[in-house]
Amino acid sequence: MRRIRAAATGAVMLSLALAASACGGGSSNGGGSNDSPKELTYWASNQGASIEVDKKVLQPELDKFEKQTGIKVKLEVVPWSDLLNRILTATTSGQGPDVLNIGNTWSASLQATGGLLPWDKAQFDKIGGKDRFVDSALGSTGAEGQDPAAVPLYSMAYALYYNKQKFAEAGIDAPPATWDELVAAGKKLSKDGNWGIAMEGSNPSENIHHAYVFAKQHGADFFTPDGKPDFTNDGVVTAVKQYVDLMAKDKIIAPGNAEYAQNQSVSDFAKGKTGMLLWQSASANLKSQGMSEDAYGIAPVPVQSGTPGAGKQVNSMVAGINLAVFKNTDNLDGATEFVKFMTSDAEQKILNTAYSSIPPVKAAQQDAAFNTPANAVLKDTLAKSAVALPQVPDESQFETAVGTAVKELFADAAAGRPVTTASVKAALTKAQQQMPTK
Repeated sequence: MRRIRAAATGAVMLSLALAASACGGGSSNGGGSNDSPKELTYWASNQGASIEVDKKVLQPELDKFEKQTGIKVKLEVVPWSDLLNRILTATTSGQGPDVLNIGNTWSASLQATGGLLPWDKAQFDKIGGKDRFVDSALGSTGAEGQDPAAVPLYSMAYALYYNKQKFAEAGIDAPPATWDELVAAGKKLSKDGNWGIAMEGSNPSENIHHAYVFAKQHGADFFTPDGKPDFTNDGVVTAVKQYVDLMAKDKIIAPGNAEYAQNQSVSDFAKGKTGMLLWQSASANLKSQGMSEDAYGIAPVPVQSGTPGAGKQVNSMVAGINLAVFKNTDNLDGATEFVKFMTSDAEQKILNTAYSSIPPVKAAQQDAAFNTPANAVLKDTLAKSAVALPQVPDESQFETAVGTAVKELFADAAAGRPVTTASVKAALTKAQQQMPTK
């Protein structure tokens, strides 16, 4: 997942959604029906290099579904900058699509609105059973102890992409395994108008993903065991400062990256402006922008010391996209059939190949097409060193509040204002104050 709008908007919208009993879809009675059995509306998230790329990927598959079932699917690809608020507006108004993509980190928050169809055993059985899906993907489908609010569609993990030629020219023999090594490599690469690494400093979702991983590496979390916000503990403050210091102190990120929010960091890497990139399953995006697979290498995201693994050696959040159905859809059977189609072994191979993501369906993941070196890194990360973001009802407000706080810290760094432990703690204190009170 990627960008969300401002914190205040997200918090207000979600509080409205939590209070609403009506959900998205077409039925006005708050429950699903089959009043419109020959059509579906589908909100897809922007996974490719552009919305037009997504349409070219998805439309042939939707046409295939219509030919098989007689159900026409009306597609809208929604930018990440709009997706969460569009969904929350739909849960409040009762007017939304039948089926939609959600960032997997939003699952528990959207589950709490009551707007999404629960996937109990009977519902899962209609699409071939819950055991078709890998455990790491199922772990980001809703709150623990409740029926999932969505079904995994694409699985992703962060990796470090590095420009082989630039590394060779700078005398860097191997991709960095620790952050100290990354900073050292970044300083060698940051010269002659080029920079060590690119980031999306104005993208709250990207910010929270990296901040969360840094926090885990410092043995910290943003929530207490009982689910209360704890944004200002020493580990979190240290983690956020270390992340922003890549620009503020280490100066291996261009100040202009503080304004990046629309995948410009991927474009900069593809164009050779930066030597490294941290991104989710970037291969297809890079290829679409003309970068040869031979031009870059892929390695695990660095850790504080040693190598990625369990515990403090976590190096990615469990990234991915889930497929959800609005509870009051007016084509419940068709929506279920569509989820079955999109998560079928055959479609999983087609779609995840197009987006260079990993199928969350076990059988599809074992296909030879996903045994590339790039996918080996991603699959190993998902299996051994990735963790789900907190599956708590306030997760989306957490992403927005903290992600925006980090965005503001990047803005300070870009402007030459000092980023200190005190200023980081103040920003996180402000973010915590934006969280709903119980």
